[in-house]
Amino acid sequence: MHTTLSFDLTEDQQMIQDAVREFTERRVAPTVMDRDHSCTFPVDLVQELSELGLMGMVHPEQYGGADADYVSFALTLEELARWDASLSLTVSSHTSLCSGHIALAGTHEQKKKFLTPLASGQLLGAWCLTEPGSGSDASGMKTTAVRDGDQWVINGSKIFITQASVGGIYVVLAVTDKSLGTKGISAFIIERNNPGLKIGPKLHKLGMNSSDTAEVYFEDCRIPADQLLGELHHGFIDTMKVLDSGRIGIAALCVGIARGALEESISYSQERKQFGKAIAQFQAISFKIADMATQVEAARLLTLKAAWLRDHGRPFSKEASMAKLYASELATRASLEAIQIHGGYGYTKEYHVERFLRDAKLLEIGEGTSEVQRMVIAKHVIR
Repeated sequence: MHTTLSFDLTEDQQMIQDAVREFTERRVAPTVMDRDHSCTFPVDLVQELSELGLMGMVHPEQYGGADADYVSFALTLEELARWDASLSLTVSSHTSLCSGHIALAGTHEQKKKFLTPLASGQLLGAWCLTEPGSGSDASGMKTTAVRDGDQWVINGSKIFITQASVGGIYVVLAVTDKSLGTKGISAFIIERNNPGLKIGPKLHKLGMNSSDTAEVYFEDCRIPADQLLGELHHGFIDTMKVLDSGRIGIAALCVGIARGALEESISYSQERKQFGKAIAQFQAISFKIADMATQVEAARLLTLKAAWLRDHGRPFSKEASMAKLYASELATRASLEAIQIHGGYGYTKEYHVERFLRDAKLLEIGEGTSEVQRMVIAKHVIR
């Protein structure tokens, strides 16, 4: 009997997973603690990822991408996040948000001019949605774009912008008709050297320390009229689609953190001895690890299902929110358990697990809080 249900990766997917795992263990893992301590953005590693074709892997080859599927993208982000969630976040946000928005709504000319350098990794992208007073509620957006002849004039500010100070191309959401609420929001493409675009100081954060985050300001920032991205007043509608895809990436990133917490816990519990035997032999520890292993597997399956649905042109909004919700809360929970298993050592920066916890917490907030995910899921399941 023919069935489409399969849990096997394709040959290409397996090859990508193996290649990224090898790269991460060889190039990323040895120096991840140094980057976390110094809060240094890894320009060299991002360049190497570009050379491997991983900075725009899901975008079309004609625009500099690799035409990979979203399952491969999810596998890539998990492997990177197993050791360095900051680096995985850079790849995820660059690919899904800024580049993803241009890929979704851009004209052929816009894709050729802006998506190509992004997908090939020549430039990094920043996606500017959140404002100091506008987070989950986009209707509170204050940034405006006013048409002036053959130009748009943009004024306002954005906060918590990933790649803000290292970006070369920015996608910016702005109000073009306040009377229409979220139906009066439009998207625009702005280049880094555009007069009127200014970058604030980098933000000091709890975790994700080598991911670049800062404020972006627009002061009478004039751009050509043809840098409107998508239809006028269609920005918020496109944003919801961009976020659906982005949540698959964040879920995969969370699976990587949770897997790291699990693997570090297994390794430590087999080496650490108390009362004459390895602590892994105590039921209190082994049951924690059993629960973590089960939950990591569940999170991965939710994530890959959402990616598979997207790849096959099927609705995936509910599944993306479910994956993001479950995996992000698991990443925090698994990291806490890993610290407990490590005992006092887990509370020090000599071990990876405290960093996992600091990195994980962001993922219950960014690209839609857990509360927003529950709202999205409820709308789908309650008729």
